[in-house]
Amino acid sequence: MTTSYDPTSALPPDDVLSAGLADLPPLDWTDDQPEQPAQTGRKLRLTRASDIEPEPVVWAWLDDGEGRVPAGALSVAAGREGTGKSSFGMWMAAHVTAGTLPGAFQGRPRAVFYVAVEDSWKQTIVPRLIGAGANLDLVYRVEAVEAEFGETTLSLPQDNSLMEQAIRDHDVALVVLDPLMSCIGKGIDTHRERDVRTALDPLARMADRTGCVLLGIAHFNKGAGTDPASLITGSGAFKNVPRAVFGFARDDDNECRVMTQAKNSLGRADLPSLSYNIVTAEVETKKGAAYVGRFVFTGESTRTVDQILAAGQETDKGERDEAADWLRGYLMDKGGEAPAKDVKKAAAADDITERTLQRAMRKAGVKSERAGFGQGAVWRIEALTTPTESEAVPPVTPQSRHSRQGSEAGANGATDGATGGTARLESQNVTAVEGLCTVCKTPLDPVHATTGDTTHPTCFDPLGR
Repeated sequence: MTTSYDPTSALPPDDVLSAGLADLPPLDWTDDQPEQPAQTGRKLRLTRASDIEPEPVVWAWLDDGEGRVPAGALSVAAGREGTGKSSFGMWMAAHVTAGTLPGAFQGRPRAVFYVAVEDSWKQTIVPRLIGAGANLDLVYRVEAVEAEFGETTLSLPQDNSLMEQAIRDHDVALVVLDPLMSCIGKGIDTHRERDVRTALDPLARMADRTGCVLLGIAHFNKGAGTDPASLITGSGAFKNVPRAVFGFARDDDNECRVMTQAKNSLGRADLPSLSYNIVTAEVETKKGAAYVGRFVFTGESTRTVDQILAAGQETDKGERDEAADWLRGYLMDKGGEAPAKDVKKAAAADDITERTLQRAMRKAGVKSERAGFGQGAVWRIEALTTPTESEAVPPVTPQSRHSRQGSEAGANGATDGATGGTARLESQNVTAVEGLCTVCKTPLDPVHATTGDTTHPTCFDPLGR
């Protein structure tokens, strides 16, 4: 029998309502109940804090009783090219393998894994390890090997499980990743924090499980900031995930280099900065002597990396060197001295800032002196001294910075390329090169060359010769 009802009625008849209930789907309470997760094999593990035994931080490196590098964590050493951050990794490797690093590893030599992507092991890594005093029997080169392609670069997190097992098998206390960026697996956008964390977070957990130190070497970007941690190239994860971050910079004003602890999540955040130098070490090999740089701490620094970066020493070193060339040439054209206001005006016209110019004075051998009351300062070339190899500044004619080009070694440096004679001038003994002016180093004209003069009449001789 077919039952019908009036559709305009507020409710259908009772028999129609009861007959249709069996055919209706179950009530949907989605709005009131949480959505059931898909079955992925994942589950939550809950642990009471009272069941976790607290422990103190284990420090791999204690400096004067204060912790700098934690064991079981990721740390990063960052700086610009040539500041010595890789040499710091060598320093740590040497002390760990010798058992002389103050801290948890002291007294028991431990193994070190070294992942070096950019440098030659024969010509660079091994000689530098020897120069640092490392036990080579405890340092291992780490490479990934594929059945199809052979040796290849370590890729994280793809190779994490292999690395962790090797760390346990060889009782490794330190893993150096130089540079850290090159060990990040393909397909990971190193400028996206979420992507980078997929590589660094598992790496940090691996360090925690094994108790070893993971030291990543990183470069600064070209930004103008002063916080070393924020200048690390790549995403913010490179400063957020590590428990310790060290910044390295050159302090040209004090003729040294500086290491500042920019981050210390597990210890004191106000640890003093340390000064260091890279000294030359001679290493004997079967094919002759090799000369390498050796990292040597020299004490506490009065300046921090932040202050050095704020002063612009790291960003305009090249500009300072160019400004020194310009300044020396300008003053020589003016007879060896000129009013400071004129020098600054001429420099500004050539796109050299006053700050860069002032920092170039020392390198150019220029002093500022008062000409007299109310007359302003005079900038004067003090003396032509024998420069060190790294500070040699050949006198050149001032020219536009936009057209200035570097010259080849030997053409106008410590040794004159044309005559083969010495072109450096000592403060107490000017060495004259036949046919060349002892001040500007350019050829004398025939008249003055035959009269025995050693300078052009318009050149200022600071030694009065």
